[in-house]
Amino acid sequence: MSATLSRGSLQPGQQKLAEKFTILNDRGIGMLTRVYNIKKACGDPKAKPSYLIDKNLESAVKFIVRKFPAVETRNNNQQLAQLQKEKSEILKNLALYYFTFVDVMEFKVCTVNFDLTKNYLDLVVTYTNLMMLLSRIEERKAIIGLYNYAHEMTHGSSDREYPRLGQMIVDYENPLKKMMEEFVPHGKSLSDALLSLQMVYPRRNLSADQWRNAQLLSLISAPSTMLNPAQSDTMPCEYLSLDAMEKWIVFGFILCHGVLNSDQAALSLWKLALQSSTCLCLFRDEVFHIHKAAEDLFINIRGYNKRVNDIKECKEQALSHAGLMHRERRKFLRSALKELATVLSDQPGLLGPKALFVFMALSFARDEIIWLLRHADNIQKKSTDDFIDKHIAELIFYMEELRAHVRKYGPVMQRYYVQYLSGFDAVVLNELVQVRLLSEAHMGSLEDGDVFDFRGMRLDWFRLQAYTSVSKASLGIADHRELGKMMNTIIFHTKMVDSLVEMLVETSDLSIFCFYSRAFEKMFQQCLELPSQSRHSISFPLLCTHFMSCTHELCPEERHHIGDRSLSLCNMFLDEMAKQARNLITDICTEQCTLSDQLLPKHCAKTISQAVNKKSKKQTGKKGEPEREKPGVESMRKNRLLVTNLDKLHTALSELCFSINYVPNMVIWEHTFTPREYLTSHLEIRFTKSIVGMTMYNQATQEIAKPSELLTSVRAYMTVLQSIENYVQIDITRVFNNVLLQQTQHLDSHGEPTITSLYTNWYLETLLRQVSNGHIAYFPAMKAFVNLPTENELTFNAEEYSDISEMRSLSELLGPYGMKFLSESLMWHISSQVAELKVRGSHVICLGVTAVDSVLKRMTIIGVILSFRSLAQEALRDVLSCHIPFLVSSVEDFKDHIPRETDMKVAMNVYELSSAAGLPCEIDPALVVALSSQKSENISPEEEYKIACLLMVFVAVSMPTLASNVMSQYSPAIEGHCNNIHCLAKAINQIAAALFTIHKGSIEDRLKEFLALASSSLLKIGQETDKTTTRNRESVYLLLDMVSHILLVFYFNPFIYLEVPFRSEEMFPKGDLGN
Repeated sequence: MSATLSRGSLQPGQQKLAEKFTILNDRGIGMLTRVYNIKKACGDPKAKPSYLIDKNLESAVKFIVRKFPAVETRNNNQQLAQLQKEKSEILKNLALYYFTFVDVMEFKVCTVNFDLTKNYLDLVVTYTNLMMLLSRIEERKAIIGLYNYAHEMTHGSSDREYPRLGQMIVDYENPLKKMMEEFVPHGKSLSDALLSLQMVYPRRNLSADQWRNAQLLSLISAPSTMLNPAQSDTMPCEYLSLDAMEKWIVFGFILCHGVLNSDQAALSLWKLALQSSTCLCLFRDEVFHIHKAAEDLFINIRGYNKRVNDIKECKEQALSHAGLMHRERRKFLRSALKELATVLSDQPGLLGPKALFVFMALSFARDEIIWLLRHADNIQKKSTDDFIDKHIAELIFYMEELRAHVRKYGPVMQRYYVQYLSGFDAVVLNELVQVRLLSEAHMGSLEDGDVFDFRGMRLDWFRLQAYTSVSKASLGIADHRELGKMMNTIIFHTKMVDSLVEMLVETSDLSIFCFYSRAFEKMFQQCLELPSQSRHSISFPLLCTHFMSCTHELCPEERHHIGDRSLSLCNMFLDEMAKQARNLITDICTEQCTLSDQLLPKHCAKTISQAVNKKSKKQTGKKGEPEREKPGVESMRKNRLLVTNLDKLHTALSELCFSINYVPNMVIWEHTFTPREYLTSHLEIRFTKSIVGMTMYNQATQEIAKPSELLTSVRAYMTVLQSIENYVQIDITRVFNNVLLQQTQHLDSHGEPTITSLYTNWYLETLLRQVSNGHIAYFPAMKAFVNLPTENELTFNAEEYSDISEMRSLSELLGPYGMKFLSESLMWHISSQVAELKVRGSHVICLGVTAVDSVLKRMTIIGVILSFRSLAQEALRDVLSCHIPFLVSSVEDFKDHIPRETDMKVAMNVYELSSAAGLPCEIDPALVVALSSQKSENISPEEEYKIACLLMVFVAVSMPTLASNVMSQYSPAIEGHCNNIHCLAKAINQIAAALFTIHKGSIEDRLKEFLALASSSLLKIGQETDKTTTRNRESVYLLLDMVSHILLVFYFNPFIYLEVPFRSEEMFPKGDLGN
């Protein structure tokens, strides 16, 4: 691709063309960025300059726009009065806008003097885009006029740039029409540059079938040449953007339209471009509708009827065929890039010789994606099927994979091309020009840590092209085509050494998605909805890493806005991916929990019943109930093609997890995102909610799942979560630790109730409350609470929540921390009962029968709570003995060998440790702590001690009244009393131990006194003659055995350790016991 300048010999203004082209092209992009931001700001009511929407300035703005560009300040004082008040603020706030327009004017003045193929065409298109974008700012006259009026009111004269700027705004009301006139002197140079594309553009604009037949981008189509370096006579043109070429052709031939009537090659090139697209990109999401604009321009030019007809034909062709053609191209590129990425991941060394293929693939794919994005947002036909591509994520994914290969194996490519430049290019170039341009001194070595920089060499080549492209140059580049081909190849090779990142941006930058947020999000949702595409969903967060490359140093104020947008979009994408994976995992867990539920013991009764009755049913010949499917039937496959719902869920999860696990992290605007952490976070939240949800707690009906069933479900859930480690490299143990440890506390980290609080409340408020109401009794032999037959049946079976297996399950779920919270809650209830008992005990003399019943009932409740706690503690000990047997045995050994003379504070610390491990203690530390909190400041310690003694006396002398209670009858079936008075022994033992530990009294003496009073009081029942008073005398006598049991227990305790063995005959005369 070459062109010759036609303005005579090199003039002073044409010197340093290379440098000027480079600077102006970069500045043009910066100016486009600034003008684009002004247009968007003026189009947004929230960002629009306040002076343009201020009601007080409305009349002034209308006046300025109407008179623009004339300035009249003398005869319009009334309309401009408000402007006078705010002139300084207007000058300050509109300065950036105003001087941006001034910069555009200056840029226009510089542009029209330069010509040269690619950079010249880039510059022409940038200039055209800039002027068209400027004309789309509806408020441009108001902004410029407001600023100038404020300037004149402040300084007494207009801004010095205003006359030219105002004239330019007026002249470029119709920018294309004005530029068509402006480019007449440059028509020959522009048309020559455009005609140099007649070989390049048609070769790039082929159909997918032609690409497929040529096996484009395939490394394995010719295995014998796989190691040969990819070569081309026009290396830079191979990865040149098709989108850029179409803009050159369309805008270029509009500006020099005369050549369309005189040159058939130019017309063919132009028509081909018109047939490929319906709109072109001006800048970012600002588009130019080609056919309508061209038709409006040419319809008013005499002799252009044929061109107008050509435009109409091309439009119909574009509307009917362009969508299909580009859809087929994307389909081909998906398979081609997949093959290329697969081969290079296996053999990264091929990145050296086949680097050109990589950048061609990236450029081709980028062009097709941008085409789809632009046209999908500006559809001009009824059928939209060609503009909806649910597989676009796959194409983007393979682009990202190729980019990752280039970044990862960049040193491999650099080493290859350093050797290529020194070993081949330098030799051939030396033969061509007899000058050693690439000396060994320039090549250095990667191993030595040399930093290569060939920008100077590339600029020199650019300068040489500029100097040899003018007419009458002493050296014509067109006469030395071999040199041009060789230098183009060498330039590509140098870029492979020092400009790989820039090459990736040039060929595969997709930062344009930043400005198509709605389409971007829609594509992402389509990707997630299609299971086969969800493995490519990571490409959307990866695209957010491109966004900062669209910023420009001439518009630094937009960096923060674009950075925030990239961060928010990336966060949203990763969050949605994690949510989708979480939902799939939840569905799998639900299925697995259902399967685990089928194995629960409660479901086997029906199966056993069917098996027992099977024989008799055969004999009678009657049809019974259909046989129930046994667990495991779902795993029996008769056909491999049969796909269950669980199979679909696992497939979808594996695809999505591949995407989440694709990159360990990504950096966007100095922020690091870790996709796996999003999944971990969501799994923690969902696991927490699921555990609480699986308790199925209903506050209205007080229903809750059995601990064993919940444990089964939790284990099934955890098994599924553990399998996630097969898909994603996450530490699922961390999830378990975070969630399950939180469930052992009263509230989780979000302040929500946990299973610990739910079960604690249920056992206290439902089960134990029904015990105190007389509906449930404690069975010491079964170590469980059992429902009693009553008129109003309970909605739950107490045994199913309190037997050994259920309590062990509860201990597994709640752990030592949760069981400690349960114990503390139980002790709080005991302490409230003891507080009431102390009040009764302090007035023991004046109490009546009702108060006596109340005291015994409260002591019974305390005994029931302590019995329940002993069940919980025993279950905890069994569980911990399985999990940490050595630690539990050490704690037990430590407790059993405390010296008798040990200080009580030290002993209590040991008891607290033992209690946390579920071991029984002579003094309950939790009970001591709970009762210690009841100390009153108004009562002296001596009084407290007396009240405690009176309480024990009151309980002892009140026990005979139990004989008159109908519910005190002993039941052999439960080995206890229906009103749970058999729990009194435990209550008396532990309350006495705790109270006299707190008050530092003698537990031994007080218990001996209690036993003496209780035994004599109970034995007096035998002397009563009233049948009502003694109707359950035999049942109450059995309390003697329990009191004796207390005696035997404490005989081995340090509290009642007697020098002379204690004999029961001292308290219970042999004759009375016999009776």
